[in-house]
Amino acid sequence: MAQLFEILKVIILGMVEGITEWLPISSTGHMILVDEFIKLNVTDEFKEMFLVVIQLGAIIAVVIQFWNKLWPFGKDGSQIVIKKPVFEMWFHVIVSCLPAIIIGLPFDDFFNKYFYNYVVVALALIVFGIAFIYVENRNKGVRPRITSIRQIDYKTALFIGLFQLIAAVFPGTSRSGATIVGALLLGVSRKTAAEYTFYLAVPVMFGASLLKLVKYGFHYTAAEFFYLILGMAVAFAVSWVVIKFLMSYIKKHDFKFFGWYRIVLGTVVLIYFIVTKIGAK
Repeated sequence: MAQLFEILKVIILGMVEGITEWLPISSTGHMILVDEFIKLNVTDEFKEMFLVVIQLGAIIAVVIQFWNKLWPFGKDGSQIVIKKPVFEMWFHVIVSCLPAIIIGLPFDDFFNKYFYNYVVVALALIVFGIAFIYVENRNKGVRPRITSIRQIDYKTALFIGLFQLIAAVFPGTSRSGATIVGALLLGVSRKTAAEYTFYLAVPVMFGASLLKLVKYGFHYTAAEFFYLILGMAVAFAVSWVVIKFLMSYIKKHDFKFFGWYRIVLGTVVLIYFIVTKIGAK
């Protein structure tokens, strides 16, 4: 029975990851809340690795859904051809990753130590919630200047990368939320901003997962290995649905709902932990 409860916890965590990784509402903020009520019976080291590596399931969903747009090779009869626009897109993605690689990666432990707490997470949720509402109000009636992935140049890619860096520094910002806000501010359409965020997640999340795997090592108990595979599988299945939902949703709606949701969630996180700490005293 105890084992069954642990499996149920893993399924819930995989579902939360699959939903919150792609919607701009912060997977970190949700994981912190969920972790308060769902305590996996594993070591702290394994849980830290688990919560990052299950993202691989989410990213595989992106790779499969957008494979034709991500794979830079094609066929013309019996000949293999290079898709130049796809190669250019990947170069832009690399440029967007540079700020996080140059600044975020070397100071990752420092940021985790000093910024990974409920106050920073709650404030980041609220601040970027307000940012979504502000940007959507500002852009109302304004025609976006960039309406396709091909129109994103190196300068735009670099600025989007700087917004992604904010998410790397301040947990609760949401990687997708930060990059979408940045893209909207730069005049990118909602659909293109969301799509570019998906592509940008591929190297970022693969890299983060690989680092966590290497740091943890490859020594698992049978139960830990099962939890990891199950969490990834659930994250994959849920991500598949959520990605399709988001791309359909933004055709007719803006991001304001997510902005208000973030503000409410940030307020709930802040109040919950303040009350909890006062009660503990």
